[in-house]
Amino acid sequence: MSELREFSLPLRVYIEDTDAGGIVYYVNYLKYIERARTEFMRSLGMDRAAIFNGDLMFVVSDLSVNYHRPALLDDQLQATAALTAVGGASLKLKQCVRRGADLLVDASVSLACVNPQSLAPRRIPKAMLDTLRAAHNPPRE
Repeated sequence: MSELREFSLPLRVYIEDTDAGGIVYYVNYLKYIERARTEFMRSLGMDRAAIFNGDLMFVVSDLSVNYHRPALLDDQLQATAALTAVGGASLKLKQCVRRGADLLVDASVSLACVNPQSLAPRRIPKAMLDTLRAAHNPPRE
């Protein structure tokens, strides 16, 4: 089995991310993985204009999150995103938040490609699909 190509985004924990005890509030991990997913797509040439172009958008259709350890005020973190499956109208990603070697949160995220007006599923355009499939199955070196 080949290793997943993982995108990583550095983050810092600010006071607005934490509760009164200086521990990251649980919902903020979803924001961290959303940022990593957005920047991962941008790294593939799919910025906001490409994804929200009036013709399509991606929505979260399923999410499973496991919380392992807390992040604390001023921690330096890495939020990651790696494609685990690419379908004709959907994507699946494995996402994590780490502090150094410590796994804090891992998540499985499914995205559906939809028409923004009707919210009905739609196929991912071929050029975008080709790019995503290439990122999912990078050439071996």
